Amino acid sequence: MTFHLFGNILTSYGTAANNRGENEGNITTLQKLLWKGEVHTTVSAEAIRWALRYYWQTAGGDYTVNRCWDDQKNDNVLQGSFDETTYIDDDVLGYMKAEGAKQEFSDEEKKGKGKKAKGTNLARRGVLEVTRAVSTIPYAGDITFNSASGQKGRTSLYGTEVHATRYQYGFALTPNRLKETSRIIPVLDGLVSLGEVAGNHARFLYDFSPESLVLRWTQDFSPRILYCFQEDEEGEISLPSLIHRVEVGDIEATELWVAGAIAKTPEGDRLEELGANVLAGTKVAVSTLKQQIANDLQLPQLEGVS
Repeated sequence: MTFHLFGNILTSYGTAANNRGENEGNITTLQKLLWKGEVHTTVSAEAIRWALRYYWQTAGGDYTVNRCWDDQKNDNVLQGSFDETTYIDDDVLGYMKAEGAKQEFSDEEKKGKGKKAKGTNLARRGVLEVTRAVSTIPYAGDITFNSASGQKGRTSLYGTEVHATRYQYGFALTPNRLKETSRIIPVLDGLVSLGEVAGNHARFLYDFSPESLVLRWTQDFSPRILYCFQEDEEGEISLPSLIHRVEVGDIEATELWVAGAIAKTPEGDRLEELGANVLAGTKVAVSTLKQQIANDLQLPQLEGVS
């Protein structure tokens, strides 16, 4: 039996702004996409994965990270060769190192004679798959105008696109594909604690930890829960597609852990009636799921699971 962990996470409400250092003229822009026929803002899966690695680097746990973020250099610094046994990020997030041939073709090679030098490609596919985060409401085009302090120049006056919204994103992980199966635990710890994903070059703070979440621990190959949160014009959050899929039997309710603000709503009550694990606290929900995972996978460090 192969278990899969799927999740759909809804962030808290906040003001998102540029987090990738790009602009159009004097306007720092948000990333956008068409979502159900309307313009929504979005945050890349790469930004979420970067934040997860940074969590492991700085959380103080027993996590050894290969690509460490150096604030002085403002860049990632490799601690050694790629090694999924030693480094949690190489195991969970994967890596790729491609190098071209280290010598020029000889005259004989150019003529098609002799063996040509080839490049190398060292790669491991990431076990953790993350979707792009999408805003729960369309972008209305809000821009703030600002002026830099100190000496003024051509770029002193600038504008910033901002979006007051929540984001939702999903993830999938099959622990049997990990070099160390137990690393599913720090993945959950990290995803429930992300804090530095969006924002404006660290000038703005946007909390990416879950306000609500849906987790599914199952032997089903398909998530069936991605982008399941809906927000109406009054700002109310609901889960109609998820409830429908449980009611018609596509999802077994007991495979679900539903937590956060959504728990204290009629939708949360309905899912609890159907048999889902519904808890008010996201950290408590993750803790109980970790116990279930530890039991099912017979993890050796069961005593260390909180």
